[in-house]
Amino acid sequence: MASHDSPRLIADIGGTYARFALETAQGQFSAQASLRCAAHADFHAAVRAYLDTLPPGLAVEHAAVAIANPVEGDRVRMTNYHWEFSIEQMRQQLRLDTLVVVNDFTALAMSLPRLGGHDIRQVGGGQAVAKSVVGLVGSGSGLGMSALIPAGDGWVSLGSEGGHTSFSPRDEREVVVLRHAWRQFEHVSAERLLSGPGLALIYRALAEHAGAQPDELVPLAAPEITRRALAGTDRVCVDTIEVFCAMLGTTAANLAVTLGAFGGIYIGGGIVPRLGAWFDRSPFRQRFEDKGRFSRYVAAIPTFVITAEQATFVGASA
Repeated sequence: MASHDSPRLIADIGGTYARFALETAQGQFSAQASLRCAAHADFHAAVRAYLDTLPPGLAVEHAAVAIANPVEGDRVRMTNYHWEFSIEQMRQQLRLDTLVVVNDFTALAMSLPRLGGHDIRQVGGGQAVAKSVVGLVGSGSGLGMSALIPAGDGWVSLGSEGGHTSFSPRDEREVVVLRHAWRQFEHVSAERLLSGPGLALIYRALAEHAGAQPDELVPLAAPEITRRALAGTDRVCVDTIEVFCAMLGTTAANLAVTLGAFGGIYIGGGIVPRLGAWFDRSPFRQRFEDKGRFSRYVAAIPTFVITAEQATFVGASA
């Protein structure tokens, strides 16, 4: 495999962590680091902190950044964090020849044709149709969506903000959650619930519905809710993850029928991969196939969890 003329900086910027690596040859990543966004004043400070850990004299001339927000024009403003910057000014400040910035799920979508069987895990049935539209959805600090459209010998990756479509409940528990969310938000998007902060909101809604007094509830963040659910030590946390997975199944199915995604629906983000085999047994796939007259349509579409840790780096490189 041919090496690059100089190492390329690859970054994956979310609402909580900024991940960095150097790509020395295509698909070869080294010097990986994960920095907490809250520990750095802005994007430039985070990049500089990473670059300062590299050997002195190492020249980085090109960079590709996948970031969790829409990328339109030169000005980048993160949706779920306060960082914002000009791409061109940042390129000059960092003394780069090239700085490419793309939406993180646009980048993740571009990785899909480059992933192997060991990088994904199928959940449920269905069979992918070659050279068909592929859908992508994933929960983390927010809810990302994208798609791959076949184009000649390659693919076109869609920039999408589908996570901000309006949430629609499918059963009584989800109605309870929606009514709770309406106390805080005039518009409740899918992202308000299918995200890290969304898990905390679902937990609080279900706990209050079960009889807990609002002023007695101890706030739980997504990692603790997930830990308790997987350990089976907290019934409300188990219910929270079940509701989350069911909601994600409906959202994924909506994406599948909207796109005609016979190439499959892929699930990324930081939350689902951490659920492991629990997710495979969750209500996700049953809800995915629960589409009324179109149940047979979606049952033929496979769903996959992306397990590769470097998938966004691969897509940003592409």
